[in-house]
Amino acid sequence: MSSFVPDAATILQFAIATFIIAITPGPDMTLFVGRALSQGRAAGFACMGGAMTGIVIHTSLVALGLSALIVASPQAFLVLKVAGAGYLVWLAWQAVMKGSAFSPDTVKRAPRTLAQNWATGLGINLLNPKIILFFMTFLPQFVSAHDPHAPGKLFFLGMTFIVLSLPVTAPMVIAADRFAGLLRKNPKVTRVTDYLFAGVFSAFALKILTAQAR
Repeated sequence: MSSFVPDAATILQFAIATFIIAITPGPDMTLFVGRALSQGRAAGFACMGGAMTGIVIHTSLVALGLSALIVASPQAFLVLKVAGAGYLVWLAWQAVMKGSAFSPDTVKRAPRTLAQNWATGLGINLLNPKIILFFMTFLPQFVSAHDPHAPGKLFFLGMTFIVLSLPVTAPMVIAADRFAGLLRKNPKVTRVTDYLFAGVFSAFALKILTAQAR
C-alpha cells in the first residue's frame, strides 16, 4: 500500500465519520436541495460541484499548511489538535442544543446558468469559516504529527471525503422534494442525525484528549 494511504482501520473510522457528516443537514445541503427544488436537478448538482471544489481547496490548504507546521514544530501541531478537541465539543453541543437548520429556499427565481450555480456552491463553501475550522480539526485526527507522509495522507483523506459523500448527497439532490418533505414532516429524523453528529465528534474529542494524557 502506498505510503500516502492511511491504514485500513483509519480509513474505516474516517468513512464512518464522513457518513455521519454527510447525512447531517447543513448550509451546503440546504443549498443543494433548495436549488434542485427551485431550478431543477442540474442546478442542484452544479451547486454541489462548486462545494466539492471548495473542499478540494480547503484540503489542499490544510495539507500544505499543516505540513509546514509539522516540520516547524510538532508541539504546535499538538496544540492545534487539542484546540480542535474543544471545537469539536462545541460542534457537538450546538447540534444537541440548537439542532440542524434545514430550510431550503423553494421560491422560484430567475434561472441561473450552471456556472453561476457552481460559483454559488463554491462561494458558500469557501467563505464559511466553520468549514475552514472543521477541516483543520477533523482531518489531522487521522494522521500522526510525526508521520513524514502527513501532507499526502491529509490530501488523500480530503479526496476520500468527497468520494464517500457523493453517494449520500447525490441521491438527496435527485430526490430533493421527498428529502425536504421527510425532514419537514419528521423532525425526529433530523434530531437523530443531530445526536449521531454530536456523539461522533464527542468521541473524537475524547480520543484527542486521551492521547495527550499518555
